[in-house]
Parts: sequence; C-alpha cells; structure tokens
Amino acid sequence: MKFVHSADWQIGMKAAHVGPARVRVREERLNAARRLTEAARQAGADFILLAGDIFEDNGVDRILVQKVADILTAFHGPVYVIPGNHDPLMPGSVWDHPAWRSNENIRVLRQEQPIEVPGGILHPCPARERHSLRDPTAWIRAETPQKIRIGLAHGTVEGVHADEPDYPIPRDAPSRAALDYLALGHWHSTVTYSEPDGAVRMAYSGTHETTRFGERDGGNALLVEIPEPAAQPTIMPIRTGGLSWKVIEADLREPGDLVQVQEQVEALDNPASTLLELRISGLLAASDRLALTRLEEILASRFLFGRVEALRLRPSPTDERWLAGLPEGVVREAATRLRDLANPAFAGQRPEGATPEAASRALLELCALVPEVTG
Repeated sequence: MKFVHSADWQIGMKAAHVGPARVRVREERLNAARRLTEAARQAGADFILLAGDIFEDNGVDRILVQKVADILTAFHGPVYVIPGNHDPLMPGSVWDHPAWRSNENIRVLRQEQPIEVPGGILHPCPARERHSLRDPTAWIRAETPQKIRIGLAHGTVEGVHADEPDYPIPRDAPSRAALDYLALGHWHSTVTYSEPDGAVRMAYSGTHETTRFGERDGGNALLVEIPEPAAQPTIMPIRTGGLSWKVIEADLREPGDLVQVQEQVEALDNPASTLLELRISGLLAASDRLALTRLEEILASRFLFGRVEALRLRPSPTDERWLAGLPEGVVREAATRLRDLANPAFAGQRPEGATPEAASRALLELCALVPEVTG
C-alpha cells in the first residue's frame, strides 16, 4: 500500500494579516494542492487521504469548492476525504456541493464505518461539529489484521498544547485500535509519533502550505508505504509549499547590530516568495536610526510581505546625542520624560497607561521626528 497523506488546506482563508499579499497567499493554497496531486501521481500512490479542514469554513465561496474538486479529479486515482472541525459535516456544508457527486474518484466519507481501499481497510472519523471533547477514533475496534488497517481522523493528540483539546486522540490510539497507520489532521506542522518498538504509526502531515508566522515545519505532505499488515510504515515528507514564512528575532545591544540584521535579511533567497517578520528589541543607537528606515524600505520593495515589530525597542540610554540636538523647551522635556518612562526600572511616578513599552514606542516616534524638529 502506498498513499499520500495531507490535511488542513484551509482553502478560502482570508489571510488578512498579510495585507495585499493575501491575494497571493490564497492562490498559493490552490497551487500547493495541484503540486500535491502531481507529486502523488509521480510517486505512483494508490490513493490520497485528506484528514479534514480542507476548507477554512463551510461558508467559503462555492467556486472554490468546485476548484478543489477539479484539482483532486486530476489525480485520477481514489481520493478519500473526511470533514474536519473547520468544515464539519452538517446541513448546508461544503460537502453538500454537487461537485463531490460528479467526480467518481473522490469519496467524502460521512460515516464511521470501515471501507475497503486499495491494499487494505480504511477507518474514517468524520467531524460533525466545530468543537468536541469526544475521541473520534474511539469507535475503531481492534481486530486481528488480515489486511493493512489505516485510520483517518482529525483532532488533538494527547500531549499537544492546546487551549481546549478539540477531538482528543489518545497517544496510544494506533496500538489500541490495531492500526498500521493513523493519518491525522488539525495540527499545522508535520509531526510523527513513534510506538515503543520504534515504528511510526501515527502522524500529522501538517498543512500543505504554511498559513502564518510561527508555524513550524508546514508546507508538507507525507508519502506513506506499508508493505504488509503489522509491518513498519515508511514515511517520507513531500515538499508542497511554495511560500516561505520567515521570522528573524534580534536583540540590539551595540551600535551596528542593526546593520548585521540588514545583512541577514538581504541574504535570504527568493524574497518575492517570502513573507518576513522582523522582531526587534533592545536598544537603538542614534547612529542606527537610518538603518531601521532602510530595513523597512527593503522589506517593502523586495519581499512578498514584510513587517517590523519594534514594540520592545527603545533608544539607547548611553547615546543621547539626539536629545542634546533638540531645542530647549517642551520638546526636549517631553523626550527626557519619555526616556525615563521607557526604563522598566524607573522608580518615579508613572502616569496611567504609560507602560515602558508605550513610552518606548513614543520615544522612537519622537526620535524619528528629530530632523523635522531641528530643521
């Protein structure tokens, strides 16, 4: 048995957090689906498993539903899909669209009952509601394997950090249900789980295209091969993502540190397909103010999307030449006051809302206005 395991396509996601780049981000999710089906075809996969959340929600544009069905039809082999908690099986859902009935190779699995697939038996666990505290795999009965047994579920594996354990799945689910492999969706990073004998029999494929900053190891599908019942699966990641989501963190301490950050940014490959977030904290020397402006220009001109998060950045207290350049009076007094309030160790009276972070941001804004004030 050879198949491709994928999940969490989130087709129709708004991607508002990346501004105008959202158009490219949304389109790339469809392109990644095309790359996945082509990779499955090239690898000679017997079928494709999709473990839920193929759509962002049940209210997505129905044209997108048709596009996804058309992409899956191009695989030519069987495709088995379960609804996830974002697109649960309910009246009026995306799964009522006629596209699923007009494409014979696609099967939306609506019942918790085993079905035959090429080479073995599949146990699907479709989601019927947005949130649940029910183990979706609990119905699968352990049986002496006569054929390769695989499961398809959407939920949170025991031990995965989550605010609420939506559709909790026990860590020992594969052995408890006598499954050779349990294909999971819901977690956007590629994660594998080993049994006591070292065999990996449960995995999250992760999303086929990364959705946001901070996601670890997204943009993959998994090619799984199982030679016979009870044999150890062979699992190989397949890269399907087309965009890179990068986060660079820098804590400035000395003049010139920001220049090193700029060099790191300029060394990144394929900026036109990269979304980059710079998280800068620490002390900004007066001599580096222009370097910060230069960084923002590079992000805006070269990258698909770029953002500088500098809420924890404040002017260096050891370099106050810019303060000395301010005219005497209200402007200099305000700058001096903000400098004191930006210091977390300041022991004086602090006005309501004047947190060190807020004062630091205000001080940076005033610092940037120095040329206009003194001009």
